[in-house]
Parts: sequence; structure tokens; C-alpha cells
Amino acid sequence: MRGTDRLKANNVRRTGKISVVDELDTAIIQHLQTHARQTNRELARAVGIAPSTCLERVRALRERGVITGYHAEISLAALNRGVQALLHVQVRPLSRTVIDGFKKYAMELPEVLSVYVVAGGDDFLVHVAVPSVDGLHAFLMDKFSGRREIVGFRSSVIYQHARKQVIEPLDP
Repeated sequence: MRGTDRLKANNVRRTGKISVVDELDTAIIQHLQTHARQTNRELARAVGIAPSTCLERVRALRERGVITGYHAEISLAALNRGVQALLHVQVRPLSRTVIDGFKKYAMELPEVLSVYVVAGGDDFLVHVAVPSVDGLHAFLMDKFSGRREIVGFRSSVIYQHARKQVIEPLDP
């Protein structure tokens, strides 16, 4: 690891903040986001650096918390989850215990893909994927309507979903 990279990594450990990425780091991140299974040699060739430098950079990006994991993209329809919805949930009383408890409960449900704690009229957005609209209704009735802390919820069925494959850093 180069001296400057080592200083950046040590600074992150001390401060808990992720340091800014440079142009080379950005190029590596972009290539990994489009094809995470490429070899180090292929990645190095794509960004125009030596394989040893590439390996050190990727290692430093992981240590600094910039790269947090590698994932496979899965078809929800292939897993019998053809209907997605966002559930807007309100809970009471608003306390850390209630928020943490509901978040834990929701994340343990197999239908739930992600849980967002939000500000505004709703306390949570819960992203679910189920087999059908009837399955969504059953999920809401069986798993949400009986919960004491939930004072209200509504659902928004997702017709289409687009997600950026590559996330780029923003200028400071």
C-alpha cells in the first residue's frame, strides 16, 4: 500500500469517516459495479494500471469502507416474487425501542427486501416482493394489521423499477 493510501485508511479508522476517492479509485469502482466477477488482471487492464497496483487499490477501498461487498443480481420473478410494493408505515409511540423493534421484526419477514426509517408523515418505507396482489393483501392483513405499534399503513404497488447500475461520487 502506498504511503498516502495507508494514511487515508488509518484516518478512516480513527475518525470513522470515509475519505474521498480519487479518479483512479472512481474508475476501479465503476468497473467493479458493472462486472464484479472480473479478475484483478482484467480490472487492471480496464483502468490502465499494473495488476499489483490494482490489487492494492481494491484492498485499500475495502479497508476504507468504500467497497462494502460483492453481490449477485437476482430476478425477483424467478423467485416467485413478481409483485413489489412500498409500504408506508406509521408507528406509535415514537421511541428508539419501538423503531428498532419494528425494524428488526420487518427485516425478519421473508417478503421484506429492505426497510427505510424516514422523516415526514411516515416513519418507515418497507420494500416488499410477493407472488401476487392477493399475496400482498394477505401479507398486510397477517403480518401488519395485528401489530400494536402500527397505527397506520398504506401500500404503493411498484409497476416498474429502474436502478442505476453504477453509482458515481459527487463533487464535494
